[in-house]
Amino acid sequence: MNKKSLIWTLASLMVLASMILAACGGGATQAPAATQPPAATEPPAATEPPAATEAPATEAPAATEAPAANVPFAVMAGGELEKALTGAYKGTTVTVDGAFEGNDPDGVKFDESVKAFEEATGIDVNYIGNKEFEATISARVDAGDPPDIVDFPQPGKAGQFVTGGNIVPVSEYLSDEWLTQQYNQSWRDMVTFDGVEMGVFHRFNGKSLVWYPKKAWDAAGYEIPQTWEELMALNQQIADDGDTPWCIGIESGAATGWAATDWTEEMMLRTTSLENYDAWVAGDLKFDSPEVKKAIETWSDLWFNDAFVYGGRSSIVTTAFGDSPTPMFDDPPKCWMHKQGNFITGFFPKGTEADVDYGFFYFPPVDEQYGKPFLVAGDSMYMFNDRPEVRALMEYFTVPESVSGWLEGGGALAAQQTATPEMYGVPLERGIAELVAQATSFRFDGSDLMPGEVGSGSFWEHITSYVAGSEDLDTAMKAIDASWPQK
Repeated sequence: MNKKSLIWTLASLMVLASMILAACGGGATQAPAATQPPAATEPPAATEPPAATEAPATEAPAATEAPAANVPFAVMAGGELEKALTGAYKGTTVTVDGAFEGNDPDGVKFDESVKAFEEATGIDVNYIGNKEFEATISARVDAGDPPDIVDFPQPGKAGQFVTGGNIVPVSEYLSDEWLTQQYNQSWRDMVTFDGVEMGVFHRFNGKSLVWYPKKAWDAAGYEIPQTWEELMALNQQIADDGDTPWCIGIESGAATGWAATDWTEEMMLRTTSLENYDAWVAGDLKFDSPEVKKAIETWSDLWFNDAFVYGGRSSIVTTAFGDSPTPMFDDPPKCWMHKQGNFITGFFPKGTEADVDYGFFYFPPVDEQYGKPFLVAGDSMYMFNDRPEVRALMEYFTVPESVSGWLEGGGALAAQQTATPEMYGVPLERGIAELVAQATSFRFDGSDLMPGEVGSGSFWEHITSYVAGSEDLDTAMKAIDASWPQK
C-alpha cells in the first residue's frame, strides 16, 4: 500500500472508531487525534488510547514532527531527546570517540553536524577521536574507561565489544517503529549481532566509483569505460599516450592496507556470486580459495603493471591514501584515474569543483552475469555508557540532520532514508546517491563485517605485504585464514 492510500485508510478507521464510540456514549475513550494516527496494521482500540509516554507503532506524523521547541530535526515521541529539548540535561557532556581527529576535514564536519543538537539541548558533545583509534579503543574499554559513544568505521570491530557485553542494545532506548521510519532494513541488519540490534548507522559512502580530471579528460577525448575490458584498453591507451592511468596509495597509519581490501571486495562482487561473497565475509569461503585468489589476481593485473600506476608498484604501500589522487589535478595530470569512495572529495585540492575539475563514473563490471554491483561502507554509532544525555545524542544520530556537515560540504551520504535531495549542498553527492540506488545489487564492505582481528587486522597486514612484494599471494591468503577466530 502506498503512503497516500495508507493515510486515507487510517483516516477512515478513525472516523469509524469515533462513530462507534459516540454510539456507545463513551466520552473517556476518545480515538487518537487526527494528527496522531495509530499503527498502520490495526485500527485504534475503542477503549484504550495510545500511552502518552510511548509512540504508537507507526505514529506518523507525530513521531517525525519536532515538538513545540521548533528544532530543525525530527524527534521520537517519548524519547530522551524530547526530554533534552526541555533543558533537562543542559550542562552535561557526551564524549564520542572515532577514527578521525577534530581538526581533520571529517572532524570539522562532525562538529558542524552536532551544532544543532548542542544548541537545542545545551548538551556539549566532545569528540576525542584520533588516527590510532583502532589500536587505542580496546585499551580504553579494558581499562574501564570507555567513551560514551563510539563511531565505528568497521562493524566487525564493534562486534568484539558486543561479545564482551560493553554495548547497550538500541532496543532499550529507541523504538522499532522509529528505526523502521529512519532506515532501510539493510542498514539495520548491518548493526545486528546474533539477532540483537546494537547500533545505528550514521553516514556512508559509495565505493564503486572512479574519479578523473574532467577538463583534461574531455580535452584528451577519453571515453568512459563500461566494461572491464574497456577499462584495461583505456589503461593501455593512456600509457601509449605517454601518461600513467592510475593514482593508487594505501598508506593509512595503523590502518594501512584497507584501500587494497576495497579493491578485493569490488572484484569479489564482479568475478563471483553474491552467495560466495557472503560466504567469504562469514568465513565459510577461505581466502585461499580459487574464488578469492581470482578476485585479487584481477586487480593485481592493473596494480602491478608499473606503466599503469603513478610511481609504480613500489610506491603504493608508502603513498598515503588521501594524498594519492593529488597528482591527478596537476597540469597536465600525472595520473588519470583514482578509485575511491565519495568521501575522497574531502581530500581533493582546495578550490576544485565537481563536474568542472573532476568527474566520476561507475567502476565497471568484470563479468556481465554478476550485473552492476555496488560496494558501500559507512560509520555506525554504539552506546557504551547508558545515561539520558547519551541516549539523546544516539537518537539524534538517527536523523539526517546529524550528517549535515557532510551533506552540505560533501564527503559522505546520509544513511537515513528520511534524507531529502534538498539536504545535499553538493550536486555530485546527489548523483552518487542516485547511482547507488540504480545498482543491480549491493553489499557492505566485506572487511568491515569480518571479525575485527581479520577485517581490520590480518587482512590489512597481509594484503599490504602482498602488494609490497614481501609475501606471495598463497602465503598471504593462508596467513589470513589462520587468523580467523574459531567458531
